Amino acid sequence: MELGFLLEKILPYLKKRKILSILLYVIFIFYFSLPAFQIPLLEYQPTCVSSLMEQRAVEHAMIFYPHQSWSSFGAINQNLFRAIVSMEDGNFFNHKGVDWEELEKSMKLNKRRRRAARGGSTITMQLAKNLYYTTNKSVFRKAKELLTTFRIEKEVSKKGILHQYVNIIEWGDGIFGIEEAADKYFGKEPGAITTNECAKLAAVIPSPLVHQPNVNSGYVQRRSGIIRGRLGDVILFPEK
Repeated sequence: MELGFLLEKILPYLKKRKILSILLYVIFIFYFSLPAFQIPLLEYQPTCVSSLMEQRAVEHAMIFYPHQSWSSFGAINQNLFRAIVSMEDGNFFNHKGVDWEELEKSMKLNKRRRRAARGGSTITMQLAKNLYYTTNKSVFRKAKELLTTFRIEKEVSKKGILHQYVNIIEWGDGIFGIEEAADKYFGKEPGAITTNECAKLAAVIPSPLVHQPNVNSGYVQRRSGIIRGRLGDVILFPEK
């Protein structure tokens, strides 16, 4: 009865203001399209299928479906986490989802070079995109990705974010997660990969369909060398 009474009061008002009605409708649909109920589970529950995996399956006409095997946090060489933070998101433990300073630098550089020469995505932003969205670019997708990033940072610990990240990101054609990557490229378990191999795995994250961590290309050698030089500066989960 209360809902019916409320609608009786609101509907005539909205009908008189069609633009406002449309705007409220769009906001309503937009808000409820966010994966709000799934986010808290990231702290405790493994992710088996991500939106990016589904996208790759469609791109391959469902001939094969990408999959990954979940590795526990302690079963992964901790230097992999340090390597990823050092190259992908140096301020990971300090920001709340968006590194505004790094984003500003990226925007200025991209504007100067008139191309996407530098990315400003944090690890949390990359996680949000991989888990819930696709690589297709649009303003609405980016807005949802941003809101989802803030929700993840609010409801999931930094350890949980990193743990999900290494287990679901793409490391090659049909290769998702560290267990699949470590086995495919080095024939090892995630805990047995060396520091150098960790650096190489982190080096190819921006373009995993182009570069392979077990191929000593100039790209991999250069980036992995930078990562090894930064490892000593990364403190995992520093006390605040």
